[in-house]
Amino acid sequence: MSNSADSPGTGATGSGPVRRLRLRPVRILTAAVFALAGLIFFTSFNTAKGTDIRQDGSLLKLSDLIQQRSRKNKELDESNATLRDSVESLAESDDGSTKAEDEKLGGLEGEAGTRKLTGKAVTVTLNDAPPGATAKLPGYPEPQPDYLVIHQQDLQAVVNALWQGGARGIKVMDQRLISTSAVRCVGNTLILQGRVYSPPYKITAVGDPERLKQALADSKAIQTYMVYVNVYGLGWKVTDDGTVTLPGYSGTVDLHYAKPVE
Repeated sequence: MSNSADSPGTGATGSGPVRRLRLRPVRILTAAVFALAGLIFFTSFNTAKGTDIRQDGSLLKLSDLIQQRSRKNKELDESNATLRDSVESLAESDDGSTKAEDEKLGGLEGEAGTRKLTGKAVTVTLNDAPPGATAKLPGYPEPQPDYLVIHQQDLQAVVNALWQGGARGIKVMDQRLISTSAVRCVGNTLILQGRVYSPPYKITAVGDPERLKQALADSKAIQTYMVYVNVYGLGWKVTDDGTVTLPGYSGTVDLHYAKPVE
């Protein structure tokens, strides 16, 4: 008969057979491993909520989130513009104001950029250099990555030059600029009034085309940019658009203490 711990034997008092269980260290270790594995599986399931963590589409990259917010902001801008048009139509139907007051308000709206603007226009298009660009002229170093993309300062230089050239209104991509507009770049993308754009970037200005183009040529910052155009192939194009209509600004205005200049 076996003397193992699982075999029946005689109790200490000799009164009858009893079953004595003696847990070996190996069995204790095995039980502990299974318990730990169960805890890990439970924690993983609770974290993933039953989904594949690596492939879960809800875990968006930051760039995807920015694009998503940009599209949402565009939808809100369009909705806000529609509501603003409705409010203005209702106000014009019976607002109790005089003709002189309406004309003054219309003039202020034009200066603020909230009304559409029609006139002769010039468009400037800026773009990144083509892939694999190298120095096209002797005496210049091979390009660094920063040499080949459009920067915030480039866009700002064009906008500033157009204002100096007497622009009556400016549109960047599909948005009208106003006094609170800020042209900002993050990496190789433009963020303008809550929306994100990728190159090529188009800037359209309504004004005297000859004055606008002369202001572009006179700008020191743009002259520096043109060196990179000629050496590394950055995109630059100026076109006469004929008569165009710029949209009115439809977003919110953050100024709280401004008043019109008399």
